[in-house]
Amino acid sequence: MPRPDLLAAVDLGSNSFHLQVGRVVDGQIYPLDALREMVRLGAGLTAEKRIDRATQARALEALERIGERLRGLPRGAVRAVGTNTLRVAKNAPQFLREARTALGFPIEVIAGREEARLIYLGVAHSMPHAAHKRLVVDIGGGSTELIIGRALDPLLTESLYMGCVSYSLAYFPEGRIEKQRMKKAELAARQELAGMVREYRAAGWEHAVGSSGTARALESILRENDFSEEGITREGLDRLRSQLIKHERADPDRIAGLRKERAAVIPGGLAIMLAVFDELGLERMAVSEGALRHGVLYDLLGRVQHHDMREATVTQFMRRYHVDAAQAERVRSLALKIFDATNAEPRELEAERLLLDWAARLAESGLSVAHAQYHKHSAYILSNADMPGFSRMEQQRLARIVLAHRGKLGKMQDEGLEGSDWTLVFALRIAALVLRNRTDAPFPLLRVAGDDAGYALDLPQAWLEENPLAAAALETETDYWKAVGMRFSVNSLSEKKVAQLRS
Repeated sequence: MPRPDLLAAVDLGSNSFHLQVGRVVDGQIYPLDALREMVRLGAGLTAEKRIDRATQARALEALERIGERLRGLPRGAVRAVGTNTLRVAKNAPQFLREARTALGFPIEVIAGREEARLIYLGVAHSMPHAAHKRLVVDIGGGSTELIIGRALDPLLTESLYMGCVSYSLAYFPEGRIEKQRMKKAELAARQELAGMVREYRAAGWEHAVGSSGTARALESILRENDFSEEGITREGLDRLRSQLIKHERADPDRIAGLRKERAAVIPGGLAIMLAVFDELGLERMAVSEGALRHGVLYDLLGRVQHHDMREATVTQFMRRYHVDAAQAERVRSLALKIFDATNAEPRELEAERLLLDWAARLAESGLSVAHAQYHKHSAYILSNADMPGFSRMEQQRLARIVLAHRGKLGKMQDEGLEGSDWTLVFALRIAALVLRNRTDAPFPLLRVAGDDAGYALDLPQAWLEENPLAAAALETETDYWKAVGMRFSVNSLSEKKVAQLRS
């Protein structure tokens, strides 16, 4: 597939939805188009942690407009990510089905630390290269990410459950700002920060940088009111707090630089920023134009240029969990052969092949925990560990395939396997099964057939007779697949038939 010269990132934030389109020139991304939709997704989160219908409707309308701008771009050139509200909303799966239709592209919900990594990537690419450490603070609508990094590499990442939308709703209902309410909001934020302050102070940094809407809004207000000449300062934040308390609300007509659409959420954002300055001992913070969406673009560029962060993560996990690299390569190679033989156009399913590749290499990661039922340990690790580059949904899907690669299949009926997942499971199960002797002896795969009803293998009769344990295990597979309503069969072929097929 040719590399696209246009890439697009969509950030479904808790406050705003952002679209960023960039043109790729000589390995760099140059901004081409941008769109922002003030959706306030986090404000539509009910006490029961469900996104209300009015907010959903507003979000879907925004996604339709963004989708119109993306029309004509190939699937591999667009990445859409959801953040905190979609992480916590109980009805997120139902909403996402409608959202994908409205946008016209898949939407991934990313974990907090993955969000932090991508934010840092966006900030680092937007600023001059520096050898020193940077502290990056991103106060979003529903979460706050803090990252210490050097050059393009994040070293420490943290995501805290506090944001300008959630804090404004919780501590400043109806927009009323009082001294005691501000004090309570700041204290709550400081308590959230307390658990990571020691580690961050020990790591150290040379410069602090603010990212995204809250930081840019605060900088604009401080500058317009002559509270700060450049960036965000401790003195400027204190003066802004006094002004807001004096006016009793965030009034764009009385506070210079405060945009109307930002007014409702600035009190919560200010309280969090004040807490960050207090807990981390900051006096000044620069503000970057780079943000999550820019990080998503550069991460996407890495993928299309075959510098995929997910590949680095898989390699690192293999080392961390002491995976037998030789056996993983045997299983990977055979699983991909089976997958390719099952599909008429395997190269059109590159994303599926990648998932199978990673599943094969990580299937035995659970052996580092225990040998008994190691596939369950592997699945738990893949489901719950921080895996840079992977979305939450990718991790869950990877975990399900690994869980299903061994043992009875009946357990998978309630695990949410997608239609195409069964072929990945089939390929990995067969590869792991016939390579249990962990040798380089070749597996005489002759033919594979597969459809929605099930799968069939053609194998030499001689090989089946020489490998009775593998033959018995393949026979048992028939019952396992029958338990999930699918067929599986092994056809034994004579030497003559084998010779005909190989000629």
